[in-house]
Amino acid sequence: MILRNKGLHLLTSILCLAFSLANAQQLPEKEKILEQLRSANSYFMQKWPDAGKTIITNKERPSNIWTRAVYYEGLMELQKIDPQQTYVDYAVQWGEKHQWSLSGGPYIRHADYQCCGQTYIDLYNMEPEEVRIKAIKENIDAMVASDQVDDWTWIDAIQMAMPVFVKLGVTYNDPKYFDKMYDLYSHTKFKEGGNGLYNPEDGLWWRDKDFVPPYKEPNGEDCYWSRGNGWVVAALVKVLQDLPKTDPHYEEYLTDFKTMLEALAPIQREDGFWNVSLHDPNNFGGKEASGTALFTYGMAWGINDGIIDKKVYLPVVLKGWKALSKESLHENGFLGYLQGTGKEPKDGQPVTYTSKPDFEDYGLGCFLLAGVEVYKLVK
Repeated sequence: MILRNKGLHLLTSILCLAFSLANAQQLPEKEKILEQLRSANSYFMQKWPDAGKTIITNKERPSNIWTRAVYYEGLMELQKIDPQQTYVDYAVQWGEKHQWSLSGGPYIRHADYQCCGQTYIDLYNMEPEEVRIKAIKENIDAMVASDQVDDWTWIDAIQMAMPVFVKLGVTYNDPKYFDKMYDLYSHTKFKEGGNGLYNPEDGLWWRDKDFVPPYKEPNGEDCYWSRGNGWVVAALVKVLQDLPKTDPHYEEYLTDFKTMLEALAPIQREDGFWNVSLHDPNNFGGKEASGTALFTYGMAWGINDGIIDKKVYLPVVLKGWKALSKESLHENGFLGYLQGTGKEPKDGQPVTYTSKPDFEDYGLGCFLLAGVEVYKLVK
């Protein structure tokens, strides 16, 4: 019996070693991943040394809008695996040059203007100076005190604002933020546009009420915009990693997260990217990096947290990261194949290796989020 157990143990060890070696051959090297993340981030920081400089595209905008806020989400995650004071200083400079305020005004309810609060709160938790959190807390407190719940009329808003609520709830140990967060989320999911923007049959979300059926893509399928669904995946990651598991809605968020990933994995392109139109690959079909980065981020985080099956999702993650790091990332750190701002497949076109989107910041934020979680996969 003892000999048999020893033999079984040896066989198990051999199989585990073989599996580990197979994974090691597939997984990129940690230093290579970090080098790629640093390259992309350095390109941006050198281009924008003044974190308070306004952004000029079709008009001039302050630099604490959602596009730049998403970049800082990625930078704060990069800082966790690559602790550098320059990253923290750059983020603090950004907050200080905007007086830690929201560009839409102190009581704006629009999620795009609240997204900066994610980094403000993170920096407050690093160094609890009241000025860093005061404006975003007062803004969200006003929302919590109201009965209105129909603010998130487009799914991008879920990522822009939802993590702010969970971060405040954790920071102040106050479930009122979690409760309001769910009220807003559930309206978007079940009621917005008639019966909600989430389609449980496909496990994906319509971007807003304009895309709810009878709206169809050219091939007759529903319109599921890649980056929009990517925003939801990212938001659910941030909620699940911070929200107490005792929260009454934790399991619903977890189910939604898993269901989305199950829907996304089979529709990944052979080259590792996802199309801008998830169910119509011919409607502005082609490589697109922002949605791909957000899906890769979600799946890599799910593996790292033990939520999803590594054997099922690791190949998907590796294909996604290979596409991002080898095809999207330029030698100088510029990111290609990024769809510009918009809300559907036709917007922000063309999407090519050399095309420059109207904003370069949010795409980099998505890339950093994905790369940090892939880095954590490599033991």
